Amino acid sequence: MALDMRDKILLGSAALLALGVVGGGYLLGDGLRRAKAADRSVTVRGLAEKDVTADLATWSISYSATGFDLPTVRAEIDNNTKELRSYFTGLGFKPDELTPTGAGVNQYLNNGVNNITVTQRMLLRTTDIARAQRAVAQQFDLVRRGVTLQEGSGMRYSFTKLNDVKPQMVAAATKDARAAAEQFAKDAGSGVGGIKSATQGYFSIAARDGEGGDGSSDTPYKKVRVVTTVDFYLQ
Repeated sequence: MALDMRDKILLGSAALLALGVVGGGYLLGDGLRRAKAADRSVTVRGLAEKDVTADLATWSISYSATGFDLPTVRAEIDNNTKELRSYFTGLGFKPDELTPTGAGVNQYLNNGVNNITVTQRMLLRTTDIARAQRAVAQQFDLVRRGVTLQEGSGMRYSFTKLNDVKPQMVAAATKDARAAAEQFAKDAGSGVGGIKSATQGYFSIAARDGEGGDGSSDTPYKKVRVVTTVDFYLQ
């Protein structure tokens, strides 16, 4: 029986609908497959360390004198300051590398006697690390000159050029993270793709050989450390 025009149109529409359903199902399945593949990733951490030498030395120096008469005590402090400057000048430091940062006077009565203590604080600031180390090593010479340093007077060494080493260290930490991801992928029978996301960790600067940071045992030899967290796609 011959089909009329209306029946032909209905059959054509049904065929197109069927093709659309099949094509849509294929695209949906392919999309889900790709989405599932995109979700396959591994998160690892990468470490980078670098030995550096401090480029700034600061020495907070405190000393005091005690007596019963303010002019006499003040004269002793002035003499100590003179000896201190002479000590650093003899080591080759520039005059402006040693600056006063404050002073204090404490007075109290003991059995009717006025006791006076004058404290002077100075700061040595230099980029000559080797010279700073010599100053610390020979500081007993200050005792011979009559200058007794108070507890807490110590040299501190700082590394101020962190921005100069950041890029290469981040790159090294990312490379280390990729190596860890590749090992993981190898064990899982997979491969490593591009970076899905990454987080740069905190840069830390500590004594290279584990010395303390209390000033008296600080060291110019530092270790810079950073840990990055990287999420890699798995292929």
